[in-house]
Amino acid sequence: MKKLHGRTWFVMLFTLLLTAGMCVLLAMYVLHGREWASFSANRHLYNNSGRIATGSITDRSGLLLYDGETGAYAENGGIRTATLHAVGDEYGNILTGAKLLFSSQMGGYDLINGVSSSGNTVSLTIDAALCQTAYEALDGRSGAVGVYNYKTGEVVCMVSSPSFDPYDSEEVLEAVNAGESRYQGVYLNHFFSATFTPGSIFKVVTSAAAIEQLDALEDFQYTCTGSMTVDGNRITCPYAHGTLDLAGALEDSCNGAFAELALELGGDVLYGYAQSAGLLEGVEMDGITSAAGRFEISPDHSAELGWSGVGQSTNLVNPCAEMVLMGCIAGEGHASEPTLFRSVSGPFGLPMGGSSSAGTARIGWRAETCQILKTFMRNNVLNHYGQEQFGDLAVCAKSGTAEVGSGLEPHAWFTGFIDDEDNPYAFVVLVENGGSGSAEAGAVAAEVLVELCIR
Repeated sequence: MKKLHGRTWFVMLFTLLLTAGMCVLLAMYVLHGREWASFSANRHLYNNSGRIATGSITDRSGLLLYDGETGAYAENGGIRTATLHAVGDEYGNILTGAKLLFSSQMGGYDLINGVSSSGNTVSLTIDAALCQTAYEALDGRSGAVGVYNYKTGEVVCMVSSPSFDPYDSEEVLEAVNAGESRYQGVYLNHFFSATFTPGSIFKVVTSAAAIEQLDALEDFQYTCTGSMTVDGNRITCPYAHGTLDLAGALEDSCNGAFAELALELGGDVLYGYAQSAGLLEGVEMDGITSAAGRFEISPDHSAELGWSGVGQSTNLVNPCAEMVLMGCIAGEGHASEPTLFRSVSGPFGLPMGGSSSAGTARIGWRAETCQILKTFMRNNVLNHYGQEQFGDLAVCAKSGTAEVGSGLEPHAWFTGFIDDEDNPYAFVVLVENGGSGSAEAGAVAAEVLVELCIR
C-alpha cells in the first residue's frame, strides 16, 4: 500500500509539472509565436539569400512596393528609389525598412495555422508618389524629408538621400565596400537614424524656455548691431537687425538676441527644455528608436552657452524627433507618435487586424507656450518666408542655417506644421550642406506640402 501510495503521489506530481510546463509553453507560444515564426532561418519565410520570400508591401493607396514571392519592387524606378528606406533593400542593410520591421506580419502567421505559404499584405502609411516628389525636390543632395499626421501618427512621407534603386543593390554594395563617396551613408536613414547640427530651428526651444522662465518677457527688447562680445568671443549675425522683441527676434532669427536669452536662462535650464522637447531621447516608431540628440551644458556666461541657445556649438538633433516636436507644438503639448504601419490583410484581402494605433508623444511645455509659438511661427511665414509658396495653407515654420565647419556649406533646415484641422501635418526638411534654410529647405517643404494638400 505504501508503494502504491508513493507512486500515486509521484504520478500526481509528474502530471502537475507536465500541466504547468504545457501552460508555460502555451503562454510563450501565444506571446512569442510570431517572433519564432519570423526567425531568419525559417525557410517558409526567407530564401537562401536571406530575402523575405512571402507577403507583400504596399503604400497607403495600395500601390505595390515589394512582392516577397517574386522579389519585385515597384514598377516605377523613381518610386523604388524614393521609398527605399521605408521598404528596405535587397540584403537587409537598411534597418528601418518594412521588410525587416514587419516581416512577421508579412509572413501570414496565426496561432492556429502557423505560417501560410502565400503571406499577407502589409500596407504602409506613406504616399509613394509624395515620397518621389520629395526625393526629386532634394535634387541629388544628401538630406531627409519627413511629413506626418500629428493627430493619427501616420508618416505620409519619409525620404532619405542618398538612395538607390534596389534593383542595383549588388552594384551599390560593391561600391560601398570600395569606399565610393557618392554612396557615403546610403544605408543610413538620415531622417530616423542620424543627428545633425540644428542651427536656428533650435531657437524655438530657447523661445519656449524664455516664455516660461523669464519674468516680464513682454518687455524684452534686444538691439542687434550685427555682433555681440561674450567673454572675449564674438557672436555674430548676418547683419544688424536693430531693436527686436521676442517675436521679431525669432522672425529675423537674430543670433545675438537668442545668445542673450541663453546667457540669462543658463545651461541647466536650456538642457531641461531640450530634454522636455523630446530632442535628447530617441523617438519610438514601430518598435525601433531613432537616434538621440545632444545638448552639452556649457559654463554660465560663456560664448559656448550663447551659441548653444542659437542652435550651434555641439547641439545635435534628429530630424524625426524635430518633426514630432513640431506636431506637439501644433497639438499644444502633445501629438501622436509616428508610425509606418497602417494595416495588414490576408491572401484574399481580408483584414487581419493590427491596424495602426500610435501612442502619444508629449512635451513638458504649457499649452499657452505652444499657442504663443504657433503665433510666432505663423508670423515667420507671413512676414519673412513668404505665404505665396504655400498657397492657402496655414503653415507655421522655422528655418535653420546650421554652420558645420570651415569650408563647408551650412545645413539647411525648414520645419513646422500646418495649423489646420483638415490638414494636420507636421514636417521637417534637411538639406545637408544645402546653404540657406528658408531658400533651399523651404522650397522643398513648399513643394511637398502643396502636393500633399491639394489631392
